[in-house]
Amino acid sequence: MTSFFTILIMWVNHHRLFTHIAHCDDRLLFHNGLLLLGVAIVPFPTALVAEYLGRAGQTTAASVYNGTLIAIAICSNLLWRTASRNGRLLREDHDRDAVRHITESYRYGPLWYAIALALAFVSVTASLLLNLALAIYFALPSKTAATISPRRPARRPR
Repeated sequence: MTSFFTILIMWVNHHRLFTHIAHCDDRLLFHNGLLLLGVAIVPFPTALVAEYLGRAGQTTAASVYNGTLIAIAICSNLLWRTASRNGRLLREDHDRDAVRHITESYRYGPLWYAIALALAFVSVTASLLLNLALAIYFALPSKTAATISPRRPARRPR
């Protein structure tokens, strides 16, 4: 169940990014593929944590889990920065405030997950609680939620 909600949050955020992205290139596609690889791996470290929590090996399991989340955060940043740098792949009418907010919220993601990794060597519970807090942070709509979905032309009936 934990893997499902983790992947759901990633999927929602991926959708939020692509409401701003209008074009793609090979670099964006490869970064998107790397992100997909990271998401596909999530159930494995989640199962490790579930198996070893409270037992010998829990620190290693939490480290693998956090390492996976660091890699996913880096891939998310690569994907977003590839699309958003100088607005190169964004919709022509993209909301600059929303784009800036997304960029700012992603900027420190890898660092926070690295802190969670380091924390696992002190307290696995505290590390997992930090991961939970980060999941909640990334799941919540942004302050600019009203502007996250850019204006799209109405679909014509077929």
